[in-house]
Amino acid sequence: MGTERTDELYKVLLTKGYPKELCAEIAYKNLNTDYTATRMLGYLYRYTEPRLEDVIDEMIAILSDREEIIKKKEMEQAQAVINEIYRNGL
Repeated sequence: MGTERTDELYKVLLTKGYPKELCAEIAYKNLNTDYTATRMLGYLYRYTEPRLEDVIDEMIAILSDREEIIKKKEMEQAQAVINEIYRNGL
């Protein structure tokens, strides 16, 4: 259904006793990249029994971090284009 990491995340969430629908929502709809799934897996392996609220909070934090990284990369690319124009002109 997903990548190896998202499948692993789904299974780990299930083994921790969270509802099946929520596990699928987290693993396959929200944290569906290797980067985000790996971050959540790290969190789940560090904490043996996190409350559902804590898992959701961590998911939101991971998604927020991902958005910031994307914005940073976009700004770096835009700055590179501007620098190129400064060096070589239009």
